[in-house]
Amino acid sequence: MLRRTLISLTLLAAVSAAHAAPAVGQPAPEIALRDSAGKTVKLSDYRGKHVVLEWTNPGCPYVRKHYDSGNMPATQREAVDKGVVWLSINSTEKASSDYQEPGKLAAWQKERQSQPTALLMDEDGTAGKAYGARTTPHMYIVNPQGRLIYAGGIDSIASSSPNDIKKAVNYVRQGLTEALAGKPLSAPTTRPYGCSIKYK
Repeated sequence: MLRRTLISLTLLAAVSAAHAAPAVGQPAPEIALRDSAGKTVKLSDYRGKHVVLEWTNPGCPYVRKHYDSGNMPATQREAVDKGVVWLSINSTEKASSDYQEPGKLAAWQKERQSQPTALLMDEDGTAGKAYGARTTPHMYIVNPQGRLIYAGGIDSIASSSPNDIKKAVNYVRQGLTEALAGKPLSAPTTRPYGCSIKYK
């Protein structure tokens, strides 16, 4: 009986480890998701470039803070103009009241002049769970070698008030500036804040 219990605990630990979120410095899990137009996009398609992964949900006031103020679209544009790939990912399950169809979600972003490289749909939560994404927004940066170099919040002030944006350190902007200059990130891991992701 004791031996069976130990075996069960060992198997449980192995399963948990297999589903643990990757740490900064580790290989970033592959992503293969359909974009808002129905085309399959893979993270590995962009090997050789820096990639930002942004978990989003327009139903979240923290997401709206950064989009309605223009902060997230501006950060996206700066990144893309420097050759960085920006993948905006929605892991909201279809049964959630926050769920938006791909076309509607794309229109919402376009209205706010958002220009990610691709808007990806992750309704079953596979990609979000692989990264351990917990909030919207939750941000990650992957380097050209496919390793995770940043995981955390968009900035340093965990509030839903747009007035705090100018006072906050934009960790993604800071991280990309350092990474593109060949420097180690001064803040590779920070605390994400926002709404919990509505997983299936």
